[in-house]
Amino acid sequence: MKFEAIIRTEHGTGASRRLRHSEQLPAVIYGGGIAPIAISLQHNTIINQMDKAKFYEGITLIIDGQEVNVKPQDIQRHPFKPKVMHMDFIRI
Repeated sequence: MKFEAIIRTEHGTGASRRLRHSEQLPAVIYGGGIAPIAISLQHNTIINQMDKAKFYEGITLIIDGQEVNVKPQDIQRHPFKPKVMHMDFIRI
């Protein structure tokens, strides 16, 4: 599975809310001895693939033309809506 990701320049609650209103999903990639990267993903693209087991085994994120292999580490969901609020990925 491959997904396009965009590096986020704005951080914080307000920036994350603006992303969610525009159908984006804030996320962070960490691990591998490299500094964490804040990214945003298309919410609908991710949520449609989350019910497949292959999603949790490892996916490829394309960031500025560079491929990064990651696994979902933590997923924060909305309390009652079928939405994902934030995701953490770890490099593999």
